[in-house]
Amino acid sequence: MRMFIIITLRYEGMHRVENRSVQHITCGTLHEAQGATGEEICDPANTNESTYIQLFNHLMTGYKKDVRPVRNWRNTTIVEIGIIVRAILDVDEKNEILRSYIWYRQFWKDEFLTWDPEKFDCIENISIPIERIWVPDILINEFVDSKMSPSIPYVYVTSDGKVRNYKPIQAVTSCSLNIYNFPFDLQICSLTFVSWLHVKEDIDLKLWNESLYDRDDKGEWEVCNVTHQRCEYKESNDTFAEMRFMILIRRRPLFYVVNLLLPSMFLMMMDIVGFYLPPNCGERVSFKITLLLGYSVFLIIVSDTLPATATQTPLIGVYFAVCMALLVISLTETILVVRLVHNQHLKSQVPHWMNYLVLEKIAVILCIQDKRRFQMAQTQSSEISLQKENSASTAKFSHYSREDSKDYEKTLPQQEGAHVVDNILQEITAIRQQLKRQENPDTGKKWLEVGYVLDVLFFWIYLVALLASGISLSLLWTLWQKELAAPKCQMES
Repeated sequence: MRMFIIITLRYEGMHRVENRSVQHITCGTLHEAQGATGEEICDPANTNESTYIQLFNHLMTGYKKDVRPVRNWRNTTIVEIGIIVRAILDVDEKNEILRSYIWYRQFWKDEFLTWDPEKFDCIENISIPIERIWVPDILINEFVDSKMSPSIPYVYVTSDGKVRNYKPIQAVTSCSLNIYNFPFDLQICSLTFVSWLHVKEDIDLKLWNESLYDRDDKGEWEVCNVTHQRCEYKESNDTFAEMRFMILIRRRPLFYVVNLLLPSMFLMMMDIVGFYLPPNCGERVSFKITLLLGYSVFLIIVSDTLPATATQTPLIGVYFAVCMALLVISLTETILVVRLVHNQHLKSQVPHWMNYLVLEKIAVILCIQDKRRFQMAQTQSSEISLQKENSASTAKFSHYSREDSKDYEKTLPQQEGAHVVDNILQEITAIRQQLKRQENPDTGKKWLEVGYVLDVLFFWIYLVALLASGISLSLLWTLWQKELAAPKCQMES
């Protein structure tokens, strides 16, 4: 057995000396000793900083970063890829852009970056500036802004030539959004990594490990799942490899439910309650117009949120459009009923066909049993109004009669007498109209009855239309859920 001596030069004195110990280790000689004794002689704790410089110079001597690092050009450089989705920063529905933050992992083997660790103080890996070595041209196809990612200047290289490139990426990518079920939508956005120039025979892609995602996401969107798929595509007789990561994200709908859906439901409930107002109430028209303006505001908010390039109309947009159509129909019905009720102040009689159709047929179908009570109430209100008008007219007529007798005795001037005569004629005309109304007392009541029955009829038609629209939207929702089940199962598999 050979004898080996490790000489340590130590200089001690009253003053400090910069180099307190200098060790000279010959790893080649120690390697011979290891072969003889079968024990590990090279200790990683004895590494020297200068050894890194020697190793770096050894690797960079004659290295060409402009060519693919293979000794045989027929060998394929396999690049392993992995990502960790940390957060969904933003989803721009208007422009269909996904802004995400991911951790990117990239591995490949560089055949020219290999060394024997025992010759360099058992150094197993070293960090090298990324601009000094060859890096595969792996890009994301969906990138729309590549200036958002920070640059990491170093990569890790192991003694067997494996290069590890770790870096964070703030990916701003395009994503085709399906906003049919907004705001309860699920979106599938893809990140496709592909070599821009090298074919599959030069650079092939593999998955490094299963993709992960961070569940601690407090934003509007949450990441549900991340899957991968390796694909190949041909272009001009060349085959390229690509690694596609599908990110399944789901929107948290609470904000839109509170600010859009609930207020719209409250407005529809108020529109239904508005039918309780009397048909001859003039404020009913202004009430309906106010509700219609409120829905116009909702449509403006939704149109500013949803993308203009969407291939499908969102279900919530259909819901708001149907509600606005129902409000327009309700407003039209109110105007028609108010117009019919105001016919009681005219001389026209209710047409025979309208009297037969509305008061005899529709009233029976709608089971309006309190028609007599309604007629009695209208009769009492009409009699009260007639009594007030008659009393006022009689008072004015008696007043002018007394004035006429006094004026006749005092022989007033001609102009004042003409004014008094005009007032008397106006009062006589009013009395004549009241007498005509008393001759046909049923005309006003008939028009009120027609308006009341038609108002009840339109109310039931409105409820049926509202129920039918709700059932239709529910069926569309169910169909969407069935269509979504297939791609979701594919994502999970």
